[in-house]
Formats: sequence, C-alpha cells, structure tokens
Amino acid sequence: MSADLTTRYLGLDLAHPIVPSASPMTGNLDSLQRLEEAGASAVVLWSLFEEQIEHDEQQALALAELHAESFGEAVGGYFPTLDDYNTGPGEYLKLIRDAKEHLEIPVIASLNGTSIGGWLRYGKLMEEAGADALELNVYMIPTDPDTTGGEVEQQYLDLVAALKASISIPLAVKVGPFFSSIPNMATRLIDAGADGLVLFNRFYQPDIDLDELEVKPNLRLSTSDELRLPLRWTAILKGQVLGSMAVTSGVHTAEDVIKLLLAGADVTMMASALLRHGPERLTEALEGLRSWLEVNEYESVRQMKGSMSQASSPDPEAFERGNYMKTLVTFARPMR
Repeated sequence: MSADLTTRYLGLDLAHPIVPSASPMTGNLDSLQRLEEAGASAVVLWSLFEEQIEHDEQQALALAELHAESFGEAVGGYFPTLDDYNTGPGEYLKLIRDAKEHLEIPVIASLNGTSIGGWLRYGKLMEEAGADALELNVYMIPTDPDTTGGEVEQQYLDLVAALKASISIPLAVKVGPFFSSIPNMATRLIDAGADGLVLFNRFYQPDIDLDELEVKPNLRLSTSDELRLPLRWTAILKGQVLGSMAVTSGVHTAEDVIKLLLAGADVTMMASALLRHGPERLTEALEGLRSWLEVNEYESVRQMKGSMSQASSPDPEAFERGNYMKTLVTFARPMR
C-alpha cells in the first residue's frame, strides 16, 4: 500500500506538499497546465505588483519617486521598468479566471506590495475572479535611519490586517528572515489575520556595472544551499505558530522536500528548480518523496511532518545555536 501524500495548507486539502511558487513559470496558462500535468498539487500565480496597479491608474510616477530607493521592484531600482511586465491588473484577473476554468488544482493568487493603499482592493477582485487563496508578498527594504524596527513591523501588521479585512479567502504572508525576533513576528502576523506564513522572501541584491557605471539587476537562481535558513526556522516555529507554514527558498530536490516536512512544513514551494530544469523536476521530487516514505515505512506525510522540529528533536540546541562549538570543532580542514 502506497503512502498517503496528502497535506493541508491554508485550509485547502492538497494531494501532496509540492507546489510551484510565484515565478515567471506561473504567469501564463500554458505553463500552469504543464505544471499541473507534471503533478503540481496547487499553484501560486506570478505576483501582481503594487506598482503595476498604480501604473495602470496613472499614478506610477509619484509612487516611483516616493519609493525609488526603498524596495527592489521600484521604477529606476533593481528591476525592469513597469512596461517590461506583461501582466497588468486586468490581465492578471483574467489569468485567475482562465486558470480556474482550465485547472483542477487550487489556484493561489499573489499580491506584492509595501504600503496600505487603493491597490489592496485587488485582493477582493482576485477573490471574485475565483482565487482559492491569496499570498501577500511583502517586499520592504527600510532605508531611513529614523525608522525603527517596531515601525517596520507595524507596517507589516497593518498591511496584513487591511488586506484580510477585505477578503474572505485564506491569506498567506510571504516574509523575509530579518526580524529581530522571528517567532514573535510570526505570531503577531497570525494574530493580525494571516492564515499562514511563507518562509522566506528572497531579497534580490543589485549589482554595479563597472563599464556603464549603472546599477543593474542581477537575479541568481537559488540552490539547495539556501535551504538551511528556512529549514532552521521552520523547525523552531513548528508548534509555536498556529497557522500553516510553507517554505519557498532552496527547494530543489526530493531530499529538500523531505527535510522541510520533517522540520514541520505543510507545503514546500519550488521556483528556481522549475525555471532551471522545467516542470519535470517537480515530478522527480514527488516520486522521490513517495519512494522515501515507503522505504522508511511511513504511512503518510502527516505522520512524518514535524517529527524533527525543535519541539520533537532529541537535540533542540541544534536549532538554536546550531551546536556552534561542535560545528566549528568538527569542521574538516581541506587537505593541502
């Protein structure tokens, strides 16, 4: 008898815990259908950006001048100009409707922004278009030295509360790892209305072109090495945070998926792996997960989930200081 791979995320019953996260691969219907054929249990659509919505309403110039140095997606910042994006608000809502019409799996819409404004009403429009859930991707880089950490955190909480008040579908919040106390902030985000968290947002770093003396986008796809940070925090948060947990950084192989489930993730999300290897990588990871469960005599994903979290670990300190001294002492120096 094969293992039960089902999991529950944001109140949605999924066939298994491997989900394509927001990326260019989830930005058109053809790719979405390929991902479903490869075995995806749900999809997170490519994000609709706050700037796109404001641009569509002839407000992009003022917004760009206000936030030009504040976050990666701003006009004149690290990402291409708004005209380079091929999905405006109207087209995005159409993508949701088309996806719901042609796909059998849940469709999770994605909003990317930093401020409370009229653009938040698009959460409700996404719900009306048929989205099964909504992911809020908060991409905020504070640069004002007079802005305190508490003020930044409150901006997150206000944003989540405002969006949740306008929708009735589940809301996940995608955040970065740079809070002073991640467990505290995670709990407060759930209290503010989030139904789940996505760990972690990758804050893309700019580069400088030495020939042109210009700031240039420099997107590097992730590798499995980036799994360590969300793996650690997933294991720590398991049992402390009541909402769902997804991980989206560094998920490339079946082994990555298995580690995160053992740590306590409800779903694991792939982006870079799919962009690099195509939808077939999802199929490979799914088969690898199924094989590992059967070889290790697990009856279900539910049985394994969280069994190596900090609360369940025989060595909880490993998730705190990471056995700091032991790690250093046991490091094998390369042979000369």
